[in-house]
Amino acid sequence: MLPRAPTAPAAGLRWSAMSTPALPHPAGSPARRSDAATTGTHLRPLVVRTAPLDLPDDGLTTLVDLLPDARPLAWVRRGEGIVGWGEALRVDTRGESRFADADAAWQTVLERAVVRDDVRLPGTGPVAFGSFAFDATSHEGGVLVVPRVVVGRRGGQAWITTLSSGLDAAPTAALLDPAHRTPVTAPGAVAESDGAVAYADWPGIVADAVARIQAGDLDKVVLARDVVAKAGRALDPRWLLRRLASAYEATWTFSVAGMVGATPELLVRSEKGLVASRVLAGTIRREPGMTDDDALLRAAQLARSSKDLEEHEHAVVSVASALKPFCTSMNVPEQPFVLHLPNVMHLASDVTGVLDRGGDTPPSSLALAAALHPSAAVCGTPTALARDLIRAIERMDRGRYAGPVGWTGADGDGEWGIALRSARIDDQDPHRVRLFAGCGVVAASSPQEELAESEAKLVPMRWALGV
Repeated sequence: MLPRAPTAPAAGLRWSAMSTPALPHPAGSPARRSDAATTGTHLRPLVVRTAPLDLPDDGLTTLVDLLPDARPLAWVRRGEGIVGWGEALRVDTRGESRFADADAAWQTVLERAVVRDDVRLPGTGPVAFGSFAFDATSHEGGVLVVPRVVVGRRGGQAWITTLSSGLDAAPTAALLDPAHRTPVTAPGAVAESDGAVAYADWPGIVADAVARIQAGDLDKVVLARDVVAKAGRALDPRWLLRRLASAYEATWTFSVAGMVGATPELLVRSEKGLVASRVLAGTIRREPGMTDDDALLRAAQLARSSKDLEEHEHAVVSVASALKPFCTSMNVPEQPFVLHLPNVMHLASDVTGVLDRGGDTPPSSLALAAALHPSAAVCGTPTALARDLIRAIERMDRGRYAGPVGWTGADGDGEWGIALRSARIDDQDPHRVRLFAGCGVVAASSPQEELAESEAKLVPMRWALGV
C-alpha cells in the first residue's frame, strides 16, 4: 500500500500552483495567467464547488466539444466521463516512487481543500488527472494535474466543478460559452518517419526476444516501437480527441499533459468498494471492409489460437495476482471473450473483486494502479526479467506510453487505464508527435506477424491525424 496523507510534500516533487494558463480565453485575446504561484508546504487551500449542469444529452454536444485548445484534460467513454482545463495545481514526480509521491501529494491537497459537492457522483468534487511513465528510468516521470474547471456526465446527470485558490475568483459556467474557445484546427498534411528503431530493423529485435524466450530465459515480453509524425499545423489535441471519441467509443479516450489516445484496456476502476480490471492480450487484425461474417470467423480463429491464449493467460494471472492482496473476494473468468474494435480484435477478460476496506487507510485507485503496473499485458512474464529485457533490446524510451493514465477523486476512487493506442505531442514542437504500438512476444511469435500487428495498432492514431 502506498503512503497516505503526509504533512508535507515529499522530497523531490515539483509543485506548481495556479502558475499556468488557467482558463480558456476568447480567440485573439492573450492567455490569462494567475500570479498566485505557490510551492512547498504553503499551498493555499483549494475551494471546490460542484453543481448540476444543464448539458444537452442529444448527441450534438459531446464533452470533448467543450474543451479549449490549451492543454485539455479528458477521460471519456461512450459519451460519459470527465473533461477539464486549466491547472489549479500540478505535481511532477520521478523514479520508483513516482506513484507513491503523487498519491501522497494528492492527499496533502485534499487536507487543505474546502469542498461543496451538490451532485455526489463518481468524478464530482475535487479530481486529479494523471499520467505516469512506464519505466522508473524514463526521462519522463509522473504528472498529476488538478484542473480549474471540470465538466462531467454520468447516467444522464451532468455537472460542473470549479476550483480556485480562495483568493482568486472562481470560474463559472459562463466559460462553456463557445466564445471562450478557439476553433478546432485540422493538422494539415502529415509526414511520417521512423522512430527510435527503423521499420525494417524492428523484426530483428522481436527475433532476438523470441530466441531468448525459446532458450528459457523468460515466458513473454512486450516490445514496443514508435513512429514520428510531423504535421503541417500545430497539433490541436481536440481534433484528435473528437475523432477518437467518435470512432472508438468503446475505448477510454484520454488527454493528459500531452499524452492523447483511446485505450481499450482498463488497468483498474475503484468505485464504492468494488474493483475491476479489463485485461487485453492476444490480438488479430481486422481488415478494412471486412464483413461481419468474416469478422466472426477471425474472432473464432483468435479464440482458438494457442499462441494468443498463452499470451492472454500470462496477463490475466499477472493482474489477478497483483489485485489479490487488496481484495476479500475475486472473480477471475476461466475463458476470455473477444473484444471487437474497428481496427483489431482482442482476447479480453474482466477481473473483478471486492476491496478489503477493513484497514484504517484502504488503498486508493492510484495505489491499486501502482500495484498492478506493469502487468504482463504491457511488460511480460516474469515481470522483472521482461522489464530488464525491454531495457536491453527495445532501444527507446517509452515515456508515458503503456503507463497508467486516468483520474482519481477525493475519496480515492477513480479509473486508470493503460496509455495504449496513443501518441505523445512534443512539448517543444507542437507540430511533432510520437505514435506508439506494442506487441506481446512469446515462443511461438513470428517477427513479421508482430510487425503487422504493430501496424494495426497504429491505425487509431494515424486515423486521428488523418494519415
